[in-house]
Amino acid sequence: MSVDIATVKRVAKLSRIAITDERAASMQDELNTILGFVEQLNELDVSGVEPMTSVVDMTMRKRADKVTDGDKADDIVANAPATEDHFFLVPKVVE
Repeated sequence: MSVDIATVKRVAKLSRIAITDERAASMQDELNTILGFVEQLNELDVSGVEPMTSVVDMTMRKRADKVTDGDKADDIVANAPATEDHFFLVPKVVE
């Protein structure tokens, strides 16, 4: 894939970067170099490689997914001025 001057200017405009024609020419070379490197990466066969979260082989530390504190509804609404069936009661504000 190759980038032309018009594409460089369009990307610069979308990025809100002001560039001159000389700078656009050098940016074209830089972007083509970057895209060439990406094309080289696409040539690699990674069909047998598992996705990794880190370059170091390690297991993720996860906690068990279980409820550790429940049945606190009475404690939660204890300081509310008005409650009903563990819900807060508020005055009507829209008629």
